[in-house]
Amino acid sequence: MFDFLLSEEKKMRRHAANWLEVADRVYKFRRDQLSTQQGQQLIAAAGEVKLRLNEKADASKLKLSIEKLEGVLRDTGGRLYPTSSMVENVEFFLVAAIVILGLRAYFVQPFKIPTNSMWPSYYGMTHELFKPGEEPNILERAGRLLAFGATHFETKAPAEGEVLVPVNGDLRIVYSEEPARTLWIFPTVKREYTFMVDGSMTKLQVPAEFDLERVLEERIGGGRGSMQTLLQEKVRGLGKAPESSMLRFASAGKRYEQRVYWVPLGARVRRGESIVSFDIHTGDLLFVDRITYNFFPPKVGQGFVFKTENIDSPYMQRGGQPIQQYYIKRLVGLPGDKLEIRAPNFIRDGGSDAADPPGQLFRNGAPITGADAFAANAAKRGTYSGYTNAGLLGIGEVAEVPANSYMALGDNSPNSQDSRYWGYVPEKDVVGKPLFIYYPLSKRWGIAN
Repeated sequence: MFDFLLSEEKKMRRHAANWLEVADRVYKFRRDQLSTQQGQQLIAAAGEVKLRLNEKADASKLKLSIEKLEGVLRDTGGRLYPTSSMVENVEFFLVAAIVILGLRAYFVQPFKIPTNSMWPSYYGMTHELFKPGEEPNILERAGRLLAFGATHFETKAPAEGEVLVPVNGDLRIVYSEEPARTLWIFPTVKREYTFMVDGSMTKLQVPAEFDLERVLEERIGGGRGSMQTLLQEKVRGLGKAPESSMLRFASAGKRYEQRVYWVPLGARVRRGESIVSFDIHTGDLLFVDRITYNFFPPKVGQGFVFKTENIDSPYMQRGGQPIQQYYIKRLVGLPGDKLEIRAPNFIRDGGSDAADPPGQLFRNGAPITGADAFAANAAKRGTYSGYTNAGLLGIGEVAEVPANSYMALGDNSPNSQDSRYWGYVPEKDVVGKPLFIYYPLSKRWGIAN
């Protein structure tokens, strides 16, 4: 890299050493294919370069010996010399790939936060809703993609009229799980939502981990309530049962028909107008430290990355097969620990009411410590929503962590599927702890907490 700082003699001596390495490689790999004369010529030419190096000959004499060796190598090198630039590039990328795979397997692994179960400590996919006429242009989209990993999603009205969505009997918006590809190569699954305007349907696909209801809550209700609450209001406003029909869906690779009820969202659109227009910002991309846990055991309070394939629970299956992914939660329990969520007062609807005091997470009879997120949840500080009772940590329940296992919870307790639902993390499936958030380029960039 800094050859321009070297004298001519030092440059030539470095070149000579490189040529000797090539000669040694050719001799070792091809000596059984060389004639006796070729072998002697190669040994003699390489020996002359070594002699000039030992004599500390000047650059001109060393150059003559190198040129002689190069001529012999062209005659004896076969596929090893001369090498084309294509071969050199392929070798470079192969070596780089091996190094990267080694680092990923044993030291540092990149990881993407897909959901908001750890929000606001780590961000999963978030959205930014646009009003009609305020959508970013092409250049702005390119800049937002580079800086924040923002991808634009939009669906246009196929006709003029009121927008309706299909719901099931529990007033939950229904959707399909359709096969798709990331970067046109890697297979994945996307959620496909359906909208109807004046009898015509249009569809919108989003990543499977993204919940479109959060966008619709903001688009339709201005964030004043959950989607189910808003739909209940719309149904009551109809004064009659909503229209129904059979609609085809897909899930876990199977297709089926389901009766749905068409509920108006209370929004009228013109043909070609956006029903909804928004950006999805990528979840935090971070590096995971894979080496520390080989020497030091995990500590309560640390961010905690693990594999899911050996967690035996219906919650960890898709289409009857174990989910093989990496999850990130916060470690709350070691083997033998006893965990519980105590409610200071009766918590309505599992703690979803803002007026309810948060549940307190206890470990071995005392309020849990080890991370700022624990104290933030205990006090409902900022955007931390507090812990909610569910599953293994239902009201009055105490969970004892088995041997060779860990318990992990999400910081966003009301919206986290964690050990409360699917149980404990096997010790053998622990991967490591978050190290550094390297993307997007936001205020969270830096050391992970």
